[in-house]
Amino acid sequence: MSELEQQDAAEEHPSQPADAEPLTTRTARRFRDFVDQIADSSPARLAVIVFVIVDLGFALLLWLPVAAKHGQDTRFVDAVFTATSAVTVTGLTTVSTAAQWSVFGQVVILVAIQVGGLGTLTLTSILALAIGRKLGLKSKLITQDALNIGRLGEVGSLLQIIVITSVSIEVALAVVLSVGFLAEGEPLGTALWHGVFYAVSSFNNAGFTPHTDGLVPYDHAGPTAWLILMPVCLGVVVGSLGFPVVLVLRQVGFRFNRWNLNAKLTVVTTSALLLVAWLLFTVIEWGNPDTLGGMDPAERIFQGFFASVMMRSGGFNLVDMPDTSQVTLLLTDAMMFAGGGSASTAGGIKVTTLAVVFLSILAEARGDQSVIAFFRTIPDSVLRIAISVIMMGASVVLLGSAAMVALTHLPLDHVLFEVISAYATCGLSTGVSAASPDLGKYVLVLIMLVGRIGTNTVATALALRSRCRLYSYPEERPIIG
Repeated sequence: MSELEQQDAAEEHPSQPADAEPLTTRTARRFRDFVDQIADSSPARLAVIVFVIVDLGFALLLWLPVAAKHGQDTRFVDAVFTATSAVTVTGLTTVSTAAQWSVFGQVVILVAIQVGGLGTLTLTSILALAIGRKLGLKSKLITQDALNIGRLGEVGSLLQIIVITSVSIEVALAVVLSVGFLAEGEPLGTALWHGVFYAVSSFNNAGFTPHTDGLVPYDHAGPTAWLILMPVCLGVVVGSLGFPVVLVLRQVGFRFNRWNLNAKLTVVTTSALLLVAWLLFTVIEWGNPDTLGGMDPAERIFQGFFASVMMRSGGFNLVDMPDTSQVTLLLTDAMMFAGGGSASTAGGIKVTTLAVVFLSILAEARGDQSVIAFFRTIPDSVLRIAISVIMMGASVVLLGSAAMVALTHLPLDHVLFEVISAYATCGLSTGVSAASPDLGKYVLVLIMLVGRIGTNTVATALALRSRCRLYSYPEERPIIG
């Protein structure tokens, strides 16, 4: 080390006795060293630790008497469940948000939703950069392109853009929603609070609502419905695209030919799933007297659109899910499992995962040697990770459903729906969460945590474990199919 480097190091880390440091400084330094050590050894482990600490912190806040309305007692399991549902931006509840929680409690839930949405996005970016540090130059370039980073040192500026973009979208939604609630006759203060709450909840795909009946009272014809329901739909769709896509739209606009492959796959697959779900939900429920049967055709079509937006991750509903047909429940199961875009506030296995597997099946059917999309070749390693994510997600749903059926003795179709909703952090419910015993609620808490941090974290862990062999074994093809 040169003398100049030694001098710089001495200035950055001046030597002084340990006892001379203030206690807060020593504690902060040790905590920072501890976090750095965990991050260097396993970023995936850091993600789990951060989520658990944040989750417990918000649970303790909701357990405080001031968080509940006067005369209401909060059980610890309900505080943990609500905090986890908010931090993982799921939306499942065991108690009514409007009836159970005071203004303080609802503010805590709103902050937890915001922290959960932004925290996951920024953590995803940091973990992706960790991949870039561990792998070779080619992988670094792939990571930079996926996150739209000019240089690996631009992490701070990227996170600033994420926060600014998120807040800007939420403010715009809050303004429109507040006008809508004012038009519905709510007082100014209440309308502003509801506008902010729904803006944050919709953009983060959380599904929480401060009203006892949710959005159902605003399901009527007229301009006020468009000022409330349509902004909520817009917030859910934009939030489910993911910030890599939003940043591409900021940089190049809607010029499709200049988008990267991730943005193209996300937008095309999302649009296809929305159209399919819209058509099927409307057709299946058209004559159901418990859902769309008593409405006029225009309202039925809009209800189908609203449901198609919400069933993948939004979590808001205008019809009760237990009143829908078995086929609709199965359709919603599939859409929830697919989820939204990567590095988004949505859950599920992610639409890009689904797109890659579909394209690989199409390539195999055509006899192509490689998977190609929009004149780009998708590496085999991406396909392996996509298959792993799907299989692990299916395993979590299978084991979770078995545990919940054994604990609740409720019908399998309702339990499966609830478990997929928890894993995909969607928030639509058949009432299983509220009817579950305490142990069942803790099982759903675990599933929500795994669903929120599992897909990206497991994919990251798989990439970090990749290694280069200097030799290869002989090939042999097993019989498939």
